[in-house]
Amino acid sequence: MKTLVIVTHPNMEASVINKRWIAEMQKHPEQYQIHELYKSYPSGKIDVPREQALIEAHDRIIFQFPLYWFSSPPLLKQWLDEVLAYGWAYGSKSGYKAGGKKIALAITAGIDEEEYLPGARYKYTLQELTRPFELTFEYIRADYRGFHAFYGIELNASEARIESSVAPYMDFLASFAGIKKPASCEAGICL
Repeated sequence: MKTLVIVTHPNMEASVINKRWIAEMQKHPEQYQIHELYKSYPSGKIDVPREQALIEAHDRIIFQFPLYWFSSPPLLKQWLDEVLAYGWAYGSKSGYKAGGKKIALAITAGIDEEEYLPGARYKYTLQELTRPFELTFEYIRADYRGFHAFYGIELNASEARIESSVAPYMDFLASFAGIKKPASCEAGICL
């Protein structure tokens, strides 16, 4: 079964990492279904039944987004508010439709990781900042598996740095999906 990757980036054309990650996943259509929220809903009106059906059809879901004001872009928050509705995601005998689904986050953060430490500029780790996601997914009885983060792109967006983000992300996705790499793979490069 494919992994559903829900990408929420309000300006994909200006993106460097998220756009590159999508391009890499598109090379493996048998493994990943990419669903871009801003492309699907440019007016911001979410088709809730469609989104719920997508969740029901997948056992593994990644939410991929850039860190915005220490959280997610607004359309992802709206998606969570509307799609994870009472009676479907929680709160009734027929609820918990996302229960047991493996869920993880893939986050791009413009600032270096060292800035997200106690005593540093932003005081809190990314793990601390993503606790509302963790609690949300636990509340709906999903199987939250943490996050993958790529830090510091704001200060260094060289082509080499962008490319260096691809193999670790693809390794994270493969591990998340339980896919073993062939023995011919070294450093994320498969022959």
